[in-house]
Amino acid sequence: MNAVAQVARAHVMPGLLRDNRPFGAFWLGQSVSLFGDQVTMIALPLVAVLVLHAGAAQMGYLTAAGLIPNLLFALHAGAWVDRHGRRRRVMIAADLGRAALLASIPLAYVLGLLSLPQLFVVAFGVGTLSVLFSVSYSTLFVSLVPKARYVEATSLLNGSRAFSFVAGPSVGGLLVQALAAPFALAVDAVSFLVSALFLSRISPQEPAKADEGRGLVTSGARYIRRSPIIRAALAATATINFFSFIFMALFMLFATQTLGVRPGTLGLVLGAGAVGGLVGAALTGRIGGRFGIGRAFLIGCIVFPAPLILVPLATGSRALVLLMLFAAEFGSGFGVMLLDISIGAIFAAVIPDALRARVSGAYLMVNFGVRPLGALAGGALGTWIGLRPSLLIAAVGGVFGFLWLLPSPLPRMRELPEGPDPGS
Repeated sequence: MNAVAQVARAHVMPGLLRDNRPFGAFWLGQSVSLFGDQVTMIALPLVAVLVLHAGAAQMGYLTAAGLIPNLLFALHAGAWVDRHGRRRRVMIAADLGRAALLASIPLAYVLGLLSLPQLFVVAFGVGTLSVLFSVSYSTLFVSLVPKARYVEATSLLNGSRAFSFVAGPSVGGLLVQALAAPFALAVDAVSFLVSALFLSRISPQEPAKADEGRGLVTSGARYIRRSPIIRAALAATATINFFSFIFMALFMLFATQTLGVRPGTLGLVLGAGAVGGLVGAALTGRIGGRFGIGRAFLIGCIVFPAPLILVPLATGSRALVLLMLFAAEFGSGFGVMLLDISIGAIFAAVIPDALRARVSGAYLMVNFGVRPLGALAGGALGTWIGLRPSLLIAAVGGVFGFLWLLPSPLPRMRELPEGPDPGS
């Protein structure tokens, strides 16, 4: 029986998870945490809309509150992590802090104290801790995975992310409808505890601390400026992110109020549509092999935002509206996996270990820093010209992000580079 189980495990479990147990623990913890994040993605805005009756401008403020820490802290967070090391401990502390912050929302709801200002504070605190987690993540990843398996490992992590897109919104929507939106956030709080538990069970050999000296904080930004690969990728993804967060700030409001979709139904439709992400995660390796890893990234930059045009165009019967929402989520999910997996593998290959957290921090400052600006612009646009026209502008604007890539080396990159970006 044990032999049969071992044979079955060898055929079902991906090779990297069998061969690399520390990465397996890391992957499992992140998979659970990603699921919880998707519950929060639908539950937190629904707390604002359904419990606290937020309008378009307030939804923009809420989205911005969770994202503004990237603009304020990412650059210094990357330098601080590289200077002090201990990335795994930083990630564990960030998980525990985010769990506590999210748990405060259902507690305040039970006590009758929940308010929009508390949601803003929690979103800002979770966003700040997420910055510390994110700048540590890339260094821990390359400490766990050999370069030859970067694409495989990135595909596994993004496959979990894609699965979370399927299950998270569905579960989140049903929890909101069956219980109350604040209680759904407890799921994400627990998922952060699980992530912290699995991180505590691994002990990879991390790169040495960065040397103290002048320019430590800005060295990541200087590297990006000199690197034609990373500079072009940043311009493209930042453009897409700006318009995507105009879209995200208004989507829940549009779906529930203008289209009249119930939270449970919306979660199920988004979850079903997110199967596109699973397909994208499964096919990115083949697409990269066929067209080149750089061109796969370029295709993802187009396919991610383009299907969102279907959302503001949604009209007609209830079945047709739901079908258009499903198609938008399916196509966008496919595109974002193609984008994220390909560029994640490229970055793992070209960024020097000693600079990873600082480059990650500088990249986050711009790439995620434009997100609150997009959210605020979305709130203003939604108030000024209405939800449907604002969503159409956001979807069309995001498509043009790929233009930044055309003069760069990325469209001509077939394989992962052997070493750091020669432009650095």
